[in-house]
Amino acid sequence: MSNFAFNNPAFQQQDPRNVATYPGAPQAAQGAQSASFQHGAVDAAANAQLEGMYAAPSAGAIETDRMSVEDTVWKTAGLFGILLVTAAIGWVLTLGGLSVPERDPYNTFQPNLLPWMVGALGGFVLAMVITFTSRKKIRPALIFAYAAFEGLFIGGISSYFEVLWPGIVFQATLATLSVVGVTLALFASGKIRASKKATKIFMIAMIGYLVFSLLNLVLMWTGVLPADQAFGMYSAEIMGIPLGLIIGVLVVIMAAYSLVLDFDQIQQGVRNGAPRVYGWLGAFGIMVTVVWLYVEILRIIAIVRGND
Repeated sequence: MSNFAFNNPAFQQQDPRNVATYPGAPQAAQGAQSASFQHGAVDAAANAQLEGMYAAPSAGAIETDRMSVEDTVWKTAGLFGILLVTAAIGWVLTLGGLSVPERDPYNTFQPNLLPWMVGALGGFVLAMVITFTSRKKIRPALIFAYAAFEGLFIGGISSYFEVLWPGIVFQATLATLSVVGVTLALFASGKIRASKKATKIFMIAMIGYLVFSLLNLVLMWTGVLPADQAFGMYSAEIMGIPLGLIIGVLVVIMAAYSLVLDFDQIQQGVRNGAPRVYGWLGAFGIMVTVVWLYVEILRIIAIVRGND
């Protein structure tokens, strides 16, 4: 399992001998074929109905009420639209009226951290709630709220970094879109696919990275690390190369592979015939990964530019 958002039976490979266990799962067809269709005994009315069905356009996600890739893409775009709106609000509130081009040479600028903190905490809590309740019911309203809180967080942290290193947000956004675009193109062309072995390695690396990040956070909060190390252990150097740069490259690769798993599990949900509402859960999973990717790239660029 890559993204905790996809820890749901709707996105898992189903055993054809068993009935799927997620809400709204399609059930096995019951009953025998109508006797009128045996031995070619199809009347004219049935023929006309069949011809009409074949001539009609293919049913979409709305008509079938089943999850589709296209519908999930639109849902994902909608969530990112909400994120961008609240990111603009978080940006303005964090700056507190300071214009970004006005760099503060004396480091007297004190950002308003409230949008940043509220967004991070609200996003984390909602992500946990969505993940642990989605097995019983998908609640799009919670996913919308998650996107809004993540927007506050992204807008707040981005505006602060932009004051310190003008142009960094554009660079991070361009890099993020490039990674997502290349990963999607390679996945769509069949050049890269998820594998059990690679996923196991990914999970081990992910757990190790989470432990490292938590330890770094604790050491920074407790004042164990030097105050001049803005990013804690990430700021340490190995043979003149910032540790954050080395780890950051590996984490970007991990995030790209996480996207591959996200795309693969969305396709699995479509193959399973998951209800259309599960498209919101797929969109939520992609947003979690893309936000993670953006923050990591933002930190990599900040470390590199901070050493210039």
